[in-house]
Amino acid sequence: MQIGEVAERTGLSLRTIRYYEEVGLVVPSARSQGGFRLYTDPDVERLELIKGMKPLGFQLDEMRDLLAILDPTPGSAEVEDPQLRLAEFSATAEKSCQKLRTKLRLAEKFAAMLRERVDHE
Repeated sequence: MQIGEVAERTGLSLRTIRYYEEVGLVVPSARSQGGFRLYTDPDVERLELIKGMKPLGFQLDEMRDLLAILDPTPGSAEVEDPQLRLAEFSATAEKSCQKLRTKLRLAEKFAAMLRERVDHE
């Protein structure tokens, strides 16, 4: 599939997908005769993994390491003690989720206060 369909399926912008290619996180499986990027379902799944890492605050190097563990590709860097590294990533993800839950509770409380004000005006 071409990049436009991938963008539609993943909810990522064309620019973001191109950036992930530029930094080596995902590489299209092929190019058409006209030079268009062509992606496969595994490429889309890899983009979905990356998309999940983003809101948790993972940096590019961390994303590369995590992808090398979860979705290794030919030429992926070897991760020293992948099980330990995966446990570290898991702990980081849990902490980030807790922070996001706290922010969401605060935002919902504020939104409820605004709704109440609107209802009483």
